[in-house]
Amino acid sequence: MRAIAGVPLPTQVRYVVGVDEAGRGPLAGPVAVGAVALPRDAPLPSAFRDSKRLTPARRAAVFAELKASAAQGAMHWAVSLAGPARIDAIGIAAAIREALARALARLALPPEECLVLLDGGLAAPRAYPHQCTLVGGDARAYPIALASVAAKETRDARLRRLARRYPAYGFAAHKGYGTRAHYAALRRYGPTPAHRRSFLRHS
Repeated sequence: MRAIAGVPLPTQVRYVVGVDEAGRGPLAGPVAVGAVALPRDAPLPSAFRDSKRLTPARRAAVFAELKASAAQGAMHWAVSLAGPARIDAIGIAAAIREALARALARLALPPEECLVLLDGGLAAPRAYPHQCTLVGGDARAYPIALASVAAKETRDARLRRLARRYPAYGFAAHKGYGTRAHYAALRRYGPTPAHRRSFLRHS
């Protein structure tokens, strides 16, 4: 039986699905959860870089390659976002769980045919019987690395749009994280609808 990142593939599994999130900690903007599904027999690179170590240009190139492969039917991908209002209403952990479930559902693949590999402390819905959480997963499993790229690139694009709507806050530069410049803008102008009010109470 073939294995990936040390995780065996059950015989009924047809797809290996990587899942990762981006934007858990920022003060503003959504959290994004990416899911990328590869056929179980898809060729995997013998080595790949931790997605967090990719340059912005390389990450954008990988995302473009991912979308091109998906358009040719070689893989499936989806990203789901949970915005500030939802994060404030139910908390970041629950918002991530909801976004994760939506991302997997958007793949439109039978849960029993998927081996879901998740980064860190993430977990898939119980409908997915074959799942495994890997600490540091985006450095250990290629599908998770691709999911990380998809989540981050999608979220960064949203923050660039927010930067055009709220130019005084520098969202394009810090992507909503709590930098010195971001805190200075908050002190001067106050929060926007893009900010997570529940996070500001603890900052």
